[in-house]
Amino acid sequence: MQTHFSKAYLATSDGERANAILRSCVHCGLCNATCPTYQVLGDELDGPRGRIYLMKGLLEEADGGTSGPALGVAQTHLDRCLTCRACETACPSGVAYGELLEIGRATVERLARRRPMDRLMRLWLGLAVPSIRWFPRWAALGRWFRWALPKALATALPERSKGSQAPLSVPQLTGGRVLLLQGCVQRQATPATQAAAIRYLHARGLKAVVAEGESCCGGLNLHLGQTRQALDAMRRNLDALQPHLDGVAWIVSTASGCGVTVKDYGRLLEDDPKYAALAARVAAMSRDLAEVAVASPAPKDGAPRTGPRRKVAWHPPCTLQHGQRLTGIVERLLAEAGHELVPVKDAHLCCGSAGTYSVLQPELAERLRQDKLANLTAGEPDVIATANVGCQTHLGSAACPVVHWIELLTP
Repeated sequence: MQTHFSKAYLATSDGERANAILRSCVHCGLCNATCPTYQVLGDELDGPRGRIYLMKGLLEEADGGTSGPALGVAQTHLDRCLTCRACETACPSGVAYGELLEIGRATVERLARRRPMDRLMRLWLGLAVPSIRWFPRWAALGRWFRWALPKALATALPERSKGSQAPLSVPQLTGGRVLLLQGCVQRQATPATQAAAIRYLHARGLKAVVAEGESCCGGLNLHLGQTRQALDAMRRNLDALQPHLDGVAWIVSTASGCGVTVKDYGRLLEDDPKYAALAARVAAMSRDLAEVAVASPAPKDGAPRTGPRRKVAWHPPCTLQHGQRLTGIVERLLAEAGHELVPVKDAHLCCGSAGTYSVLQPELAERLRQDKLANLTAGEPDVIATANVGCQTHLGSAACPVVHWIELLTP
């Protein structure tokens, strides 16, 4: 793909990277076959190839200091992108679509005007949801007034959980140590995941330590195009994690959405002279829980008891299979524990959660959710298993229970 950026823009880190990514695209269109929004809408501009052309035009116009027609069109179709990155898995040329999307969305947020309610919703999502302090209070208030909220927002509110405010119980062991990320929404929405992870790690002789000051990984702000807020969140997180790094083997995430962001800290903060080295260190130490499960030794007395054997429909989150490129690991762990995995059609497609997507694009998210649930329940499983809090809560109102996979490997 040819680009026409000025020398001044090419001299910036965003311009240099955008130019390299755009020029790597060969227009083949294989990405469209794996794009959920293209499958639903059938619009070229709602597929990766079309969005790449839109971002090219947007960045070239923004480079010239104008805000022509490409800006409004790009805003509409970039907003509809799930950031699932299935296109990256399918692309034979290795186009880093996710990185280009970060640049495109940040440019849209800088130049475009949004409707007042849209601006207010995005501002609230970017401030309240990642806040360890305020999100539980907003969620509690929202549950009281659920009837008055927009349907998408009311559905997204986590139910009250007795364990969500309690500190994590960490066994005192003398063996290896791992730093377990607590996340932001996960503390409130699915605290059972962390408790199960600690039991599993304990059974393998690993002590899970936590950083009290840890906060949101920055992924939510990043996907909203709020780059400055995202980088600030990452720096705060790095400050909280740094005192705990010596003596731990890995930084472990049970939420694949958080994990894919933390693993990318090195790239995202490579231009920050104060935090670049620390960000690279944290990224290199970061592991998904599934990676730790296969790398850590089995207990001496055999595998830990997992409870009843079940028929399981496995839903791999996009952040696990396309973002982190971890496939087949959880399936193997579940099978080795004696669970029966049922076939699931179109497992590569997104469920429609995608962070704040289910709130900002409720109609598309609901369509994708219904399609995903139909495929997941076709084999009549006892339970649906996944690896990310967003997917779990988005699919969680189904008749079939939805749990994090680690809950099926612990008593």
